[in-house]
Amino acid sequence: MIPGNRMLMVLFICQVLLGESNHASLIPEEGKKKVPGLQGRTDAQSHELLRDFEATLLHMFGLKRRPRPSRSVAVPRYLLDLYRLQSGEVEETGAADIAFEYPERSASRANTVRGFHHEEHMERVEELETVRDGEATPLRFLFNVSSIPEDELLSSAELRIYRHQIDEAGGDILSDGLHRINVYEVLKAPRPGQLITQLLDTRLVRHNTSQWESFDVSPAVLRWTRERLPNHGLAVEVLHLNKTPRHNGKHVRVSRSLHQEPGEDWEQLRPLLVTFGHDGKGHPLTKRTKRSPKQRGRKRNRNCRRHALYVDFSDVGWNDWIVAPPGYQAYYCHGECPFPLADHLNSTNHAIVQTLVNSVNNNIPKACCVPTELSAISMLYLDEHDKVVLKNYQEMVVEGCGCR
Repeated sequence: MIPGNRMLMVLFICQVLLGESNHASLIPEEGKKKVPGLQGRTDAQSHELLRDFEATLLHMFGLKRRPRPSRSVAVPRYLLDLYRLQSGEVEETGAADIAFEYPERSASRANTVRGFHHEEHMERVEELETVRDGEATPLRFLFNVSSIPEDELLSSAELRIYRHQIDEAGGDILSDGLHRINVYEVLKAPRPGQLITQLLDTRLVRHNTSQWESFDVSPAVLRWTRERLPNHGLAVEVLHLNKTPRHNGKHVRVSRSLHQEPGEDWEQLRPLLVTFGHDGKGHPLTKRTKRSPKQRGRKRNRNCRRHALYVDFSDVGWNDWIVAPPGYQAYYCHGECPFPLADHLNSTNHAIVQTLVNSVNNNIPKACCVPTELSAISMLYLDEHDKVVLKNYQEMVVEGCGCR
């Protein structure tokens, strides 16, 4: 990934090519005629410029090629809510509909979160959930995590499953209403229906609530990715505690199939494996509040200051794989660094000396107007493998300018 300053330089060059405006887009859509800054170029040169821009930005985002997601891909609500919490958007839209707590511990060590739905088409039909003697047999879930880059160091992973309540459990709610959900790593699967497993996490739940449950499966996913051990999936077992004859056939049920019970949003209730990792670039995810725009006077001056530069991902047709945000205000720095340098120009001592020397020797250039403070943005997108990724990108927004 190229450094943030180089990225901003690319955006500034693009803005100059397109002509300055208060709300400049990233680059024009292909096919548009008479674009300021591109006039005089042949169609081939214009297309080559667009390809170069796309290649540069894809490299910055850590992608080898432009994602072409299928229309059937669903973005998990969990990752969308996590993006909204992490980026501070909840202050604008309200957080009442976000039903989970921000995973401070996991996110504080990661700048990349990936979501993997279970590979239902690879799971054996004979291993579908059945009920024997009032208990549900273990369900096996397969997750393909091969798209995680080798240089991404995973810190944790969680399995999120949605459980459905029992309408009428009967009996003493303090004893009869308890179930235990066990999550195992499948070490081997010698024959259909036979699994050799190792316990990863367990939890007691009550019968009278339908909700998501999260289980720590970090040891298994680390073995699959870091140690490159075989991935035979995970198994989920639901046990009824203090079982009596009246409970036969009644158990907390885990959502599994996309083809069950029409009318429910199975696309969003599918089991989800979430990984938290870091690629060694930039800072981890942090829950932050939306920055309020800095108030600036309307006085026009030519001194070094911040200018608007809006990056609109739809301008390059990327809104089909970038889920959020639709664009962002990158800003850029431009203006003069006049002698003598005023305090509000946020100058270094070296810039002051350089400007002083320039006043008596024109062979020495003036100090330059450059970003002095940069901030990050988060992006939620679909990668080349149709997997949903939430990633933190450093040095994407200019927060302050100065003479350096």
